[in-house]
Amino acid sequence: MTDIIDELEWRGILAQTTDLDELRKALADGPVTLYCGFDPTAGSLHVGHLTQILTLARFQRAGHRPIALVGGGTGLIGDPKPSAERSLNSEDTVAEWVGRLGGQLSAFLRFTPEGEAPAPTDAILANNADWLRSMSAIEMFRDVGKHFSLNQMLQRETVRSRLDGEGMSYTEFSYVLLQSYDYVRLYRDHGCTLQTGGSDQWGNITAGLELIRRMDGNAPHGPAHALTTNLLTKSDGTKFGKTEGGSVWLDPELTTPYAFYQFWFNTDDRDVVRYLKVFSFRTREEIDELARLTEERPAARAAQRALAEELTTLVHGEEECRKVIDASRALFGQADLDALDAATLDAALAEVPRAELPGLGDGVPVVDLLAETGLVPSKSAARRAVQDGGAYLNNTKVTDLEAKATGADLLHGRFLVVRRGKRNVGGVIVAG
Repeated sequence: MTDIIDELEWRGILAQTTDLDELRKALADGPVTLYCGFDPTAGSLHVGHLTQILTLARFQRAGHRPIALVGGGTGLIGDPKPSAERSLNSEDTVAEWVGRLGGQLSAFLRFTPEGEAPAPTDAILANNADWLRSMSAIEMFRDVGKHFSLNQMLQRETVRSRLDGEGMSYTEFSYVLLQSYDYVRLYRDHGCTLQTGGSDQWGNITAGLELIRRMDGNAPHGPAHALTTNLLTKSDGTKFGKTEGGSVWLDPELTTPYAFYQFWFNTDDRDVVRYLKVFSFRTREEIDELARLTEERPAARAAQRALAEELTTLVHGEEECRKVIDASRALFGQADLDALDAATLDAALAEVPRAELPGLGDGVPVVDLLAETGLVPSKSAARRAVQDGGAYLNNTKVTDLEAKATGADLLHGRFLVVRRGKRNVGGVIVAG
């Protein structure tokens, strides 16, 4: 067992705890069972969930037992947003999403392999629909609701911000009762004495602690604890985990492995060391060395490459990460484009300026393709790029101003890669 608190503090992850000294003692006497909840409000987790997922994984690696709770019950309501009511999803949709999220979480935590006896630190996958669905409204109001003060609930920041605006439904107002009862059930059923979450969840988590005290008197498993993590921000002021295309998902059907890799590879130099601490399992010495390389040779992007490779491997596997790296190298003339499979090439070209053509006919001038993809502002600029030796078609230098791309040049029967200079890449997708 290692001192996980020191680890979280060094990595800049730890935000709040209820009683740090008591928590340190409990963890030293461990193993401790802890949990974090993930509501299925979409069909996939996204990179914004990674801080919590990896925090569970860090506790497991430090010798503790994590519970990943997927909210099949609470997901039918959704944690209240500060701005407006959530749209309610159908029960069938939520049930399907529960299954997807559970599968994604298995990539990060060690669950008991089929046919083996469980180890003390093997993770548990729980679904709060298992107890919330069997609870009657009378039980909820009588056994849980009586322990909540309306005055305190009205002082919650999310509630106050909503009441100052368009208001809040009773459904969302009562969400805290359901999440608090989750902690009670996990405390009773699994001896879970620690809940983790983002710092915006502090109110929900401490409400669960108080409910355990009121319903069970902190027996038989002793005092329960809360731990929250810092919310991640970007140095440029934009929201972490968002791109022009929206959220960066863990599902490869929603965010391709290539786009996922590029998200991390494009991390700002001002953020990359912080991200390595939060999202990587690399040691302090390794991160310090990457920080030094970033400061001395920022153009090499060693830290960004290390971050992108580690997370893409963790989420999508070694084989997909290798394909992504090969595609990145091939687009910039450092590997063979013909070696890329169609899906990987398509995903890579989706991340660069691209043009779509109905066909090539007898051939389309390369200068036209450079202009169509936006790599140059005009055909005259494209001609200058050819004359200067800076124009490429499928990584082959174009020296003839009249050169054309024909069907014989198509990769997988529908792709062309054009490039201006070493770093400006564009794609052409040919329909027929």
